[in-house]
Amino acid sequence: MHDSSKPSAMSRRAFLGRGSQGLGAVALGSLLRPDLLQGAGGVLGSLPLPQKAKRVIWLTMAGGPSQLELFDPKPKLAAMDGKPMPDSFTKGQQLAQLQGQKLVCKGPMFAFQKFGKCQMELSELLPNIGSVADEICLIRSMTTDAINHDPAHMFMNTGSQIAGRPSMGAWVTYGLGSDAEDLPGFVVLMSTGKGRSPQPIAARQWSSGFLPSKYQGVQLRSQGDPVLYLTNPNGIARDGQGADVAAINALNRQHERLVGDPEIATRIAQYEMAFQMQISVPHLMDISAEGPKTLEMYGCQPGDGSFASNCLLARRLAERGTRFIQLYHRDWDHHSLLREELPLRAAEVDRACAALITDLKQRGMFEDTLIVWSGEFGRTPMAQGNKGPIGRDHHNKAMSMWLAGAGIQRGVSYGATDDLGYAAMDKVTTVHDLHATMLHQLGIHHEAFSFKFQGLDARLSGVEGAKVIKDILA
Repeated sequence: MHDSSKPSAMSRRAFLGRGSQGLGAVALGSLLRPDLLQGAGGVLGSLPLPQKAKRVIWLTMAGGPSQLELFDPKPKLAAMDGKPMPDSFTKGQQLAQLQGQKLVCKGPMFAFQKFGKCQMELSELLPNIGSVADEICLIRSMTTDAINHDPAHMFMNTGSQIAGRPSMGAWVTYGLGSDAEDLPGFVVLMSTGKGRSPQPIAARQWSSGFLPSKYQGVQLRSQGDPVLYLTNPNGIARDGQGADVAAINALNRQHERLVGDPEIATRIAQYEMAFQMQISVPHLMDISAEGPKTLEMYGCQPGDGSFASNCLLARRLAERGTRFIQLYHRDWDHHSLLREELPLRAAEVDRACAALITDLKQRGMFEDTLIVWSGEFGRTPMAQGNKGPIGRDHHNKAMSMWLAGAGIQRGVSYGATDDLGYAAMDKVTTVHDLHATMLHQLGIHHEAFSFKFQGLDARLSGVEGAKVIKDILA
């Protein structure tokens, strides 16, 4: 455990100055060279566990994809289609928008097929993910604590529904550092489905929270300027920009000697990293260099801003040493029009997810890259809207997700829900269990990885008995 209980020396002026800083001061918080971290390997130094995963690629389907149409086939629910949901399942249970309404069962709207040698049952909407079924571990018994979007994203990202806690990527880069010399250690990419108005995603989802600001995630935009204000204005040459950076950093170093504020060292490194990124980021984002076969495999075109392009960028970031890469694909919130909209969302991600696994395997990176595919919660087996364009409500008692690579068992379906898909029943897992398992594969003992905050040892995996899901580990 890093001893964060010993505060850094800081003058009264530094304390008051830091107290007035807003989000703008940490907007490029993780743009640090590895040699400016507390050691290139992060604060943990030598790791207590074997490191199976050197990096994480987290694929977030924002809005809550319906597991009942994608991953969790329920013949009994199909037989109950249109009939009242039994009170024994829902009595006294918290619902989102269906609370107090007449509850009617809705059978799965799409057929399931068996894929791979493992005969994993997946939706007909996911043939490409089905083609790599023998490489993934499907968890059907995941649960979460939240039933509304923003708290559910907070919980999935930070282990708490309350804003202000560090995100997964911040924890991981804090512990392990980054191998990227001219790119951030924690990068976020976002895409939007070509459908209705998607739920917003707030930058606090990749915040460093109470960890030092240099571990905050950096969003790279997949269209337009990848990072706002990174490009030099007209008339400013690179030599002149370099001189400006040197002069600003000289002033910052004088200020640091005066007030002793550790955040000034972060600011200095931010300027230097941003200067390096003026060259490294355009090269990173130019996926046309990948060649037509790779672009065809992912199903993307340069500059299209799609989830597929972001998957390819994720592989390019992983090659360049970025430790934690998180993709958000929005517009999975189907309270209505589920039959009409879900095939569109599935088609936008299916091919690229399979391509990412295939590409990493071809490059020898699959064995030490942990891939996670998840929404923020599941959907109800009860219909929302009994007439017309039917959907499903938010649901926290059952959701499905999958993992691949980095010592995760292959071709495995883990856990189960009840006959109607209302609640996880067998091998029930929690978000804190998931975080503990991720840290384990990264070589980190989750119970010993903490940061002193408000007098307590705060942990990503919480203090509520989280456990590593050992049955899914190879």
